[in-house]
Parts: sequence; C-alpha cells; structure tokens
Amino acid sequence: MSSLANGGRRKSNSESSSMDVEDEQIIDKIVRFNISDESDGGSIFNGVKRRTANPRITRTSQDVEKGRRTKSLYGVMPNCKFGPCGSILDDSATSLTIPDPGSQKLNWHKPPLTVLVIKKMHDENALSAFTQLVKWLIQEKNMAVYVEKAVFDDAMCSENPVCRGLQKQIKTFEEEKDELTNKIDFVICLGGDGTLLYASSLFQASMPPVMAFNMGSLGFLTPFSFQDFKGQVTQVLEGNAGLLLRYRLKCVICRKDSQMSKIPHVKQIQRSHSTIQSKTHMLVFNEVVVDRGQSPYLCNIDLYVEGKLVTTVQGDGLIISTPTGSTAYAVAAGASMVHPNVPAIVITPICPHSLSFRPVVVPAGVEIKIMVSPEARNSAWVSLDGRNRQEIFEGDSVRITTAQYPVPSVCAKDQMDDWFESLAECLHWNVRKPQKPMPTLIDSPSTNSLTGNSDSSS
Repeated sequence: MSSLANGGRRKSNSESSSMDVEDEQIIDKIVRFNISDESDGGSIFNGVKRRTANPRITRTSQDVEKGRRTKSLYGVMPNCKFGPCGSILDDSATSLTIPDPGSQKLNWHKPPLTVLVIKKMHDENALSAFTQLVKWLIQEKNMAVYVEKAVFDDAMCSENPVCRGLQKQIKTFEEEKDELTNKIDFVICLGGDGTLLYASSLFQASMPPVMAFNMGSLGFLTPFSFQDFKGQVTQVLEGNAGLLLRYRLKCVICRKDSQMSKIPHVKQIQRSHSTIQSKTHMLVFNEVVVDRGQSPYLCNIDLYVEGKLVTTVQGDGLIISTPTGSTAYAVAAGASMVHPNVPAIVITPICPHSLSFRPVVVPAGVEIKIMVSPEARNSAWVSLDGRNRQEIFEGDSVRITTAQYPVPSVCAKDQMDDWFESLAECLHWNVRKPQKPMPTLIDSPSTNSLTGNSDSSS
C-alpha cells in the first residue's frame, strides 16, 4: 500500500524523475525571462514588462559568482499547470509578467546630457545644495541643466551672488507652458516628498529616472543624503543603480453628457494639451481624493469597479491611492501599507458612517468610477495629489485606472531596504520598548513548572 504524505500519494521513481526534469525546464525558462529585464528588449505597459521571445541576458556562472538573484521572487509561474488537465490559456500577444524587483536596473541607451533640477522653494539649505549641485553638473559633467523660472524669481535666490552667476548658464522653463517630456534625460530633486510629487506632475507621459535627495520634513520618498552627492550622482550617470517603478494613476474627470463620458473604458481616453483638459486629465502619483468639501452633510457617492456598482459611500469621502500613496493620506485613514512594487489600487473610505466599511485592495488596471449619488444632498470635491481641486455634481464622473507611465525612482540601496528603512525612520513602524528576557531562576518545583522542565520521574 502506498503511503500518504501531506494529503498526496507517493510518486514512483520514474514519475518523480520525469516531473523533476519538466519542472527544471520550466524554472529555467522563467529564470531566463525574469533576469532579462536589464535588456532593452520588450516593452513596458502599466509598469509590467511584455514577454519577449529572445531575452538578451541569460543565466550564467558569472551571475552566480557575483551573487545575483537567479530565480524570481514570485512563486506562481506563468505556465504552471493545475492538476493533470488544467492550465492557463497561453496567449503570447497579451501575456504579461511582473518583473522581478531584483532585476530592475537602470540602463542608459546613450549618455544622459540634460538634467532637470527641482529645488524646494524658500529653503536656505536647499538653496546651498542647489548651487553646489548645479555648478558641479555644468563644470564637471558638462550637462545642460534645466531649472524652473520661479526658482530665480524667488528673493532668496535673486539675492544670492552665486545663484545669479549660474542663471546665465541654466535653461529655464515655466509650468503648464513648456513641455519637458522629450527634453530631459534625468531628474534630481532637492527637497521632501512634495518636491517629488511636483516633479511627477511635470511629466504627464513618460518620465525620466528621478533621484531624490532628502531635504524636507519627512523624507519617506527621498532616500538619498546630500553629503556625498558627487559620488552618488556619478554612480547613477554611469548606470550603476537600481530602479523602483512607482505606479501612477490615470484620472479623468468627465462632465455630464460630455464626449469623454461616452467612451467605454478610461484607458481609451487620450489626453490633449489644452489648458482646460490638463486640469481634468492627470497622472497622479499618490492619490485621488473625493470628499464633501465644506458641506455639513455626509458625502454620498457611488463607487463602481469595472462598470459595476459595488457600494455607496456615506461618510467624509473616499481615497483612491497608488501603492506609493498607501503610506500617505490613506494610511492616516486606516489603510494597509502596500509596497510600491505591488501592482494594485487601494480604496480607502474617509470616516465612513459604517462600522464594517474597511479599506480594500484591487488589482492594478481595473477601472474605478466615482459618481455623486442621485440621493446626495450636496455635491462633492475632487483633488489630485492635493492639487487641481474641482467640484463635481450629479451626472459627473471621476474615472481612474493604473497609468501606463510609472515614475522610475532611483534606489539608494534596493527596493526592500529603502522602503522598510523609511517605515522605521519616518513612521516609526513597530517601535516599542523591547520585552525584558526571562530572569535566571533557581531550580525549584515552582520554577520548573513555569519553564516547562518539571521532572516526571519519581
């Protein structure tokens, strides 16, 4: 009789060996694909890499010697089988896999020549770092530096002789007037988390790699210290850096009976460069917030997921956030903290008038639609990353999905170390006094019973 272990039958030797060979072949295919994200083959869509037929980088003995990860972090294999008969339908045209976080490395197709430097306004420390950085980039790295015109209009900068001297060597731009998408190769932020959010808003399509130096209050999203900026920036310019692809949300505010409201899916709505639509069609870095504004009444809004009404929100409002935004407003409202590399959208109610309304996480890519309920006593207000606050009425809709263009954030160490270090240092996650160890006790019948070492012999 064959023995059973963990609810399964024992395999014969021939069956076991054939399955081992098959598993090794499957794992080898996945290993070769997952570490090929360093290559320039394939395309990125919604922050995930499309399957490529001929990956450039394969598993080698040099990779093992250098300690590189040779297996994916993700346990589920794309071509896994379900029992003897079932498997996932193989559709190579639409098959997508999530890239292994350990293999997301920065790759310059050509040397970066232009850099955008974004500085925190009205801050002396940021101004000092700004002048040092810009002077070094121009003189030592021979790069063309772009800076927002408002920086030089600031009295703190205009009164600084070094800053005035650099102004003639810098190219300036104005927000909502100049398009930067095809002009900038690299972005450096000097400030806090808000500076990085502002940098994201400047690129409403593909965004260059961004390196953020912490000069703000919290610094959850800015892992770099400015003390060794020359060595750190040089490493990134040489391509020796890991990346974290931070998902963004595509948010479109559709007015009642407008043409955009008739388009079946928000992914099919194209963004124009008109000033009016730029405020109603945005890529959002942290969250979209719908709230009751100044009204004393409850916010009464309907929540749709993939076209189906899932619930009506009665409370102060609703937060739709990215995984990066889950540690911002959402976590203050009770949401779970989600690692930025997780493909998801977080839905969090704000002070719901219900004891059972808990935050939920849905897959990235689904369409979320929010509308003012017909039974609502008042309108609602929408804000995108805390900006562009607008009022919506019955018949209007806010349509949200995962954007095609993420923010490629440069890692100081790696994706996991940076995130958990920020949780510990910035949010003091799980900080408490440690429990004292059990004191050394003299052997006695009473102490033996406490420690579980009683002698049963007589």
